[in-house]
Amino acid sequence: MRRVLTLSAAAGIAASALATPAFAKVGYYVIRWDNTGICQIWNEDLRYKPVQWPSTYKVVSKPFPTFDAANAVQLKYRAERRCTL
Repeated sequence: MRRVLTLSAAAGIAASALATPAFAKVGYYVIRWDNTGICQIWNEDLRYKPVQWPSTYKVVSKPFPTFDAANAVQLKYRAERRCTL
């Protein structure tokens, strides 16, 4: 009985370890609106994309795993005057 319990516990831990990377795929991007030059952080997990009316946007960064990393790039773009806000 102990062996079955130990084997079940080990299988549960292994399964949860394999499922963790699927949740770590969150993508944060910095997008830039064309008419205003404002940069915004966009989360790829959101259900809908930003509405491209009356302006369009471009993705100006690679995907980042955390919001803080995307925010650091957005602040860098503001310092370089690539974004207005």
